[in-house]
Amino acid sequence: MRNPKILVVEDEEDILGLIHFHLFKEKYEVFLARDGEEALTMAKQEHPDLVLLDLMIPKIHGLDVCQKLKNSPDTSDISIIMVTARSEENDIIKGLELGAEDYIVKPFGPKILMARVKANLRRNRPRGKEKKGDVLKIHNITIDHPKRKVFINEVELFLTFSEFQILFLLASHPGRVYPRSQIVDIVRGEHHAITDRAVDVQIVGLRKKMGDSGDLIETVRGVGYRFKEEISTT
Repeated sequence: MRNPKILVVEDEEDILGLIHFHLFKEKYEVFLARDGEEALTMAKQEHPDLVLLDLMIPKIHGLDVCQKLKNSPDTSDISIIMVTARSEENDIIKGLELGAEDYIVKPFGPKILMARVKANLRRNRPRGKEKKGDVLKIHNITIDHPKRKVFINEVELFLTFSEFQILFLLASHPGRVYPRSQIVDIVRGEHHAITDRAVDVQIVGLRKKMGDSGDLIETVRGVGYRFKEEISTT
């Protein structure tokens, strides 16, 4: 089994060296980019499992890099952790809205960095041999969990990691109401510092990609979300 590939996008040499040292020590295959253009080129060439993306980088802003990667079918499945000195909630929400899976605020400790990297790679690890029960069909939607593919009326959707996880969670338990806090715990792990608003942003993006079928995700006011049950005709 190959070691995970990680692309580090950072223009500050001291921080770049620090991140590279700790990733290399864990035997990850590390690639380095110092600006947005180089980041996009390397992401398409190497197709890493994870990108550690600084936002304030030359040539192309990190948020624009994130958007381009997530909007391209060739790179939309690559996980992105934003590394930013901008700790304001609106900046973080913007990154998550564009498809980033996680964020780390500078300055950070190496142990925090590695814990986030390992958690993200663990969540995104292939599950192995496909089983019949891993393909979920409900309403007009087919969700192939092992292949991480979603089809609506046989047309494939390109979802971010978080969007896929949320859709699979809700569709696997139609009619069950999931509070926002529980969605965060299941999709991203317990005690993750993400606000309820961030969950709402993910839902908005998911519904938009689902088109008319987005109405299958129902809002339960003051609580959270649920997936619409199928009505039996027998």
